[in-house]
Amino acid sequence: MTKKELVTAISARTGLTKKDTEVFLNAFIDTVTDELSAGNEVNISGFGCFDVRSRKERTCLVPLTSDKVTVPATKAPAFRPGKTLKAKIAE
Repeated sequence: MTKKELVTAISARTGLTKKDTEVFLNAFIDTVTDELSAGNEVNISGFGCFDVRSRKERTCLVPLTSDKVTVPATKAPAFRPGKTLKAKIAE
């Protein structure tokens, strides 16, 4: 599902205009992004939790040249689904 399709689906369920729905969706994405950038979690009860995870520095092998390269430590966004979401998907 694309963002445009998501806006259309939410608009159909809520009765809001597509423009209002898109404004809401953009605000939601911006808010979650800002919170994760600040190092905070975003926990949506029944749906799941967005958080930031740290990845350690590691050494990898380049397949074509067999050279070893060091991949620096980094942070990455992650999502943990909630119980309600897991149960709904398992149906």
